[in-house]
Amino acid sequence: MRNPKLYFLAVAAGLLSGCNTVGFPAPDLRALNEPEIIRSHAAGPPGAAPGTCWGKDVSPAIVETVTEQILIQPAEVLADGTVITPGIYKTETQQRIVKERIETWFQTPCQNMLTPDFTASLQRALQVRGHYRGQITGEMDSRTRAAIRRFQKSQGLNSAILSLEAARMLGLVAVNVPQ
Repeated sequence: MRNPKLYFLAVAAGLLSGCNTVGFPAPDLRALNEPEIIRSHAAGPPGAAPGTCWGKDVSPAIVETVTEQILIQPAEVLADGTVITPGIYKTETQQRIVKERIETWFQTPCQNMLTPDFTASLQRALQVRGHYRGQITGEMDSRTRAAIRRFQKSQGLNSAILSLEAARMLGLVAVNVPQ
């Protein structure tokens, strides 16, 4: 080649095309936002059956601040449109709750079920469905919690705590069949 820059680019492209990225999962940047400690509650909501485990998702209230100009005294205006005295206004700021805070209780697999083998099966089930990207470690790490949240969000539960219903949908927990 006559142009050394083109030669260098051709060599670099050849080297890069030989790089093996198979086996290296794409980084899951959303997992970095998952809190480190997620707990389910052994004592659930009032009336929960003994021996069951529960998770709680809290959606915060949405509050909006509204500022309004309130007319205290109207302007005095002559018939020809001349303003004798301008109107007097008061600025009033209020906060209004647009959406109330919501606590959602949901049944979860109990802590004794969350073994490394169960978690590895959970990671594989989420991986097959395109929610988990990473190595199968058997650890309930931030990647696993982020994948749980992604899977459950499509079911209407925005939580990184695995619900019993999601575990059943993933085939990890037996489904109760009425007889």
